[in-house]
Formats: sequence, structure tokens, C-alpha cells
Amino acid sequence: MSGSRPLAVLAEDEEIVRIAAADMLSKLGFQVLEAEHAHGALQHLEANGGAALLYTDVNMPGTMNGCDLAHAVVTRWPETRIIVCSGCMPDEAALLPETAHFIAKPCAERLVRKALEVLRLH
Repeated sequence: MSGSRPLAVLAEDEEIVRIAAADMLSKLGFQVLEAEHAHGALQHLEANGGAALLYTDVNMPGTMNGCDLAHAVVTRWPETRIIVCSGCMPDEAALLPETAHFIAKPCAERLVRKALEVLRLH
């Protein structure tokens, strides 16, 4: 990971939500890499040897959803903190790794609180 700012990888297919989340995370001190789908986020993670934070939605286009991405990250980069912000159903949220922090959409204020909490963990 490069730079003095912790790296956050953001996977969100809704552009307006992605832009807002990236802006908030950047203002909180993260260097943010954005992806429109889980595979793009995985590419960012692989290129950087993981990240301090993965912020992902559950329902995204492509063959890999945010739940699959969260499990891949837990396996490959267990030190990466995971925030999942989604409007998914509770049964879908139950499939997330137990170390992932789930926030139901809409979630702007809760994202800020959780990101601050995650930053304090490092």
C-alpha cells in the first residue's frame, strides 16, 4: 500500500452513491480507489496487496456480488476491514462474513461513524 493515507477500496455500481461515499471516505483520511463491480474492486486489492478498508454494496452487476467479494477479502487479506452498505434483504446480509460490518441503505451518517471507528482500529 502506498502513501501515508490508509487505502479504501470502494465497490458500488450506483454512480451517485459511489461518488458520495468516495468523497466521504476521502474527507475521513482515506485514499480511495473506486470500482463499479466486485471484480474491479478485487483488481484494486490485488494490485495493492489488500487495503485498510473495503466498502462494498451487495447487489452489483457481474458474476461476483459484494458478499462473494467480502468472503474473498476475508480469506486473502484478513487485516482488511469490511463495511457492507446495502439495501439487500436481511437473509442476504446474513451470508456476509462475521467480521464484516453491515449498514442498511440509506447510510451516509452511519458510514461516517463506522469509518471513524474503523480508522481508530489501525
